[in-house]
Amino acid sequence: MRRFLYLLIVLLAACNAAPDSPEVPSTSTSVPETVSESVADPVTEPVVAPVSTNPADLPVADLVSVAVTGEAGNYTFAVTISSADTGCEQYADWWEVADIETGELLYRRILAHSHTSEQPFTRSGGPVPITPNQAVIIRAHMGGLQSHYGGQVLGGTVEAGFEPMADPLPSLETVEPLPTGCAF
Repeated sequence: MRRFLYLLIVLLAACNAAPDSPEVPSTSTSVPETVSESVADPVTEPVVAPVSTNPADLPVADLVSVAVTGEAGNYTFAVTISSADTGCEQYADWWEVADIETGELLYRRILAHSHTSEQPFTRSGGPVPITPNQAVIIRAHMGGLQSHYGGQVLGGTVEAGFEPMADPLPSLETVEPLPTGCAF
Protein backbone atom coordinates (compact mmCIF):
# COMPACT_ATOMS: atom_id res chain seq x y z
CA MET A 1 0.00 0.00 0.00
CA ARG A 2 2.85 2.38 0.86
CA ARG A 3 4.47 1.80 -2.53
CA PHE A 4 1.13 2.47 -4.23
CA LEU A 5 0.70 5.77 -2.37
CA TYR A 6 4.25 6.76 -3.22
CA LEU A 7 3.72 6.04 -6.92
CA LEU A 8 0.43 7.94 -6.89
CA ILE A 9 2.05 10.99 -5.30
CA VAL A 10 4.97 10.88 -7.76
CA LEU A 11 2.54 10.63 -10.67
CA LEU A 12 0.47 13.56 -9.39
CA ALA A 13 3.60 15.64 -8.83
CA ALA A 14 4.75 14.90 -12.38
CA CYS A 15 1.38 15.99 -13.76
CA ASN A 16 1.54 19.29 -11.85
CA ALA A 17 5.20 20.06 -12.60
CA ALA A 18 5.92 23.12 -14.71
CA PRO A 19 7.46 22.34 -18.12
CA ASP A 20 10.63 24.25 -17.26
CA SER A 21 11.04 22.74 -13.76
CA PRO A 22 14.33 20.96 -13.02
CA GLU A 23 14.48 17.24 -13.54
CA VAL A 24 13.60 15.22 -10.44
CA PRO A 25 16.11 12.48 -9.58
CA SER A 26 14.98 8.97 -10.35
CA THR A 27 13.86 6.81 -7.46
CA SER A 28 14.93 3.36 -6.48
CA THR A 29 12.96 1.05 -4.24
CA SER A 30 15.47 -1.78 -4.06
CA VAL A 31 18.54 -1.93 -1.87
CA PRO A 32 21.70 -3.14 -3.62
CA GLU A 33 23.25 -6.44 -2.50
CA THR A 34 26.61 -4.73 -1.97
CA VAL A 35 27.48 -1.18 -1.10
CA SER A 36 30.24 0.60 -2.95
CA GLU A 37 32.14 3.59 -1.66
CA SER A 38 30.27 5.98 -3.93
CA VAL A 39 26.62 6.55 -4.66
CA ALA A 40 26.28 7.38 -8.36
CA ASP A 41 22.52 7.91 -8.49
CA PRO A 42 20.60 9.77 -5.83
CA VAL A 43 18.77 7.69 -3.26
CA THR A 44 15.36 9.34 -3.13
CA GLU A 45 13.01 8.58 -0.31
CA PRO A 46 9.23 8.47 -0.62
CA VAL A 47 7.20 11.60 -0.26
CA VAL A 48 5.66 11.54 3.20
CA ALA A 49 2.42 13.33 4.05
CA PRO A 50 3.45 16.16 6.38
CA VAL A 51 1.65 17.38 9.44
CA SER A 52 0.96 21.09 9.94
CA THR A 53 1.48 21.59 13.67
CA ASN A 54 3.23 19.87 16.56
CA PRO A 55 1.53 18.76 19.82
CA ALA A 56 1.93 22.30 21.23
CA ASP A 57 -0.06 23.53 18.19
CA LEU A 58 2.94 25.44 16.82
CA PRO A 59 3.55 25.54 13.05
CA VAL A 60 6.29 23.15 11.97
CA ALA A 61 8.74 22.36 9.20
CA ASP A 62 8.22 18.76 8.04
CA LEU A 63 10.78 16.74 6.13
CA VAL A 64 9.07 15.34 3.07
CA SER A 65 11.96 13.51 1.38
CA VAL A 66 15.73 13.31 1.07
CA ALA A 67 18.00 12.37 -1.83
CA VAL A 68 21.64 11.50 -1.19
CA THR A 69 24.53 11.58 -3.66
CA GLY A 70 28.28 11.32 -3.28
CA GLU A 71 30.55 8.94 -1.46
CA ALA A 72 31.40 7.94 2.10
CA GLY A 73 32.57 10.94 4.10
CA ASN A 74 31.41 13.35 1.40
CA TYR A 75 27.66 13.04 0.81
CA THR A 76 25.35 15.74 -0.51
CA PHE A 77 21.80 15.72 0.86
CA ALA A 78 18.91 17.25 -1.09
CA VAL A 79 16.21 17.77 1.53
CA THR A 80 12.59 18.61 0.70
CA ILE A 81 10.69 20.54 3.38
CA SER A 82 7.05 21.51 3.74
CA SER A 83 6.74 24.38 6.21
CA ALA A 84 4.24 26.93 7.41
CA ASP A 85 6.30 29.91 6.25
CA THR A 86 4.63 33.31 6.50
CA GLY A 87 7.75 35.51 6.21
CA CYS A 88 10.65 36.27 8.54
CA GLU A 89 8.37 36.06 11.58
CA GLN A 90 7.75 32.33 10.85
CA TYR A 91 9.88 30.25 8.48
CA ALA A 92 12.02 27.12 8.18
CA ASP A 93 15.46 28.50 9.01
CA TRP A 94 17.56 25.33 8.72
CA TRP A 95 17.72 21.60 8.21
CA GLU A 96 20.31 19.45 9.90
CA VAL A 97 21.86 16.00 10.04
CA ALA A 98 22.76 14.59 13.46
CA ASP A 99 24.15 11.26 14.66
CA ILE A 100 21.33 9.23 16.23
CA GLU A 101 23.60 7.53 18.81
CA THR A 102 25.61 10.52 20.02
CA GLY A 103 23.26 13.40 19.23
CA GLU A 104 26.20 15.24 17.62
CA LEU A 105 25.37 17.79 14.94
CA LEU A 106 27.12 16.62 11.76
CA TYR A 107 25.85 19.19 9.27
CA ARG A 108 23.45 22.14 9.21
CA ARG A 109 22.13 23.90 6.09
CA ILE A 110 21.08 27.46 6.96
CA LEU A 111 18.07 28.79 5.01
CA ALA A 112 18.50 32.55 4.67
CA HIS A 113 14.90 33.46 3.78
CA SER A 114 11.31 32.27 4.00
CA HIS A 115 9.70 30.17 1.27
CA THR A 116 6.14 31.47 1.42
CA SER A 117 5.38 30.91 -2.26
CA GLU A 118 7.55 27.81 -2.77
CA GLN A 119 6.06 24.85 -0.89
CA PRO A 120 7.35 22.26 -0.55
CA PHE A 121 10.90 23.32 -1.40
CA THR A 122 14.20 21.46 -1.77
CA ARG A 123 17.63 22.67 -0.73
CA SER A 124 20.90 20.76 -1.00
CA GLY A 125 23.86 20.84 1.29
CA GLY A 126 27.08 19.07 2.17
CA PRO A 127 29.52 17.64 2.50
CA VAL A 128 27.95 15.47 5.18
CA PRO A 129 30.83 13.46 6.68
CA ILE A 130 29.19 10.09 7.39
CA THR A 131 29.68 6.46 6.44
CA PRO A 132 27.09 4.55 4.38
CA ASN A 133 25.84 2.65 7.45
CA GLN A 134 26.00 5.48 10.04
CA ALA A 135 22.55 6.05 11.56
CA VAL A 136 21.51 9.70 11.36
CA ILE A 137 18.44 11.81 11.82
CA ILE A 138 17.50 14.63 9.44
CA ARG A 139 15.22 17.34 10.78
CA ALA A 140 14.17 20.89 10.04
CA HIS A 141 13.73 23.84 12.39
CA MET A 142 11.23 26.69 12.46
CA GLY A 143 12.71 30.09 13.14
CA GLY A 144 11.34 33.54 13.69
CA LEU A 145 9.26 34.63 16.66
CA GLN A 146 8.76 31.08 17.99
CA SER A 147 11.93 29.11 17.36
CA HIS A 148 11.44 25.34 17.68
CA TYR A 149 11.75 21.83 16.29
CA GLY A 150 8.67 19.61 16.15
CA GLY A 151 8.02 18.62 12.54
CA GLN A 152 8.32 15.25 10.86
CA VAL A 153 11.88 13.89 10.81
CA LEU A 154 13.55 11.16 8.78
CA GLY A 155 16.04 8.69 10.22
CA GLY A 156 18.18 5.90 8.83
CA THR A 157 21.34 5.36 6.82
CA VAL A 158 22.53 6.11 3.31
CA GLU A 159 22.87 2.35 2.81
CA ALA A 160 19.35 1.36 3.97
CA GLY A 161 17.44 4.57 3.28
CA PHE A 162 15.47 6.99 5.45
CA GLU A 163 12.01 6.68 7.00
CA PRO A 164 9.82 8.84 9.21
CA MET A 165 10.53 8.37 12.90
CA ALA A 166 10.02 9.97 16.28
CA ASP A 167 12.70 12.56 17.05
CA PRO A 168 14.86 11.05 19.82
CA LEU A 169 17.38 13.90 20.01
CA PRO A 170 17.54 16.91 22.28
CA SER A 171 17.47 20.44 20.91
CA LEU A 172 20.58 21.62 19.08
CA GLU A 173 19.24 25.19 18.78
CA THR A 174 22.32 26.75 20.39
CA VAL A 175 24.92 24.78 18.41
CA GLU A 176 26.74 26.73 15.66
CA PRO A 177 26.28 27.47 12.82
CA LEU A 178 23.16 29.52 13.43
CA PRO A 179 21.24 31.90 11.13
CA THR A 180 22.30 35.54 11.29
CA GLY A 181 19.05 36.94 9.94
CA CYS A 182 16.23 36.54 7.44
CA ALA A 183 16.36 38.22 4.04
CA PHE A 184 12.58 38.11 3.36
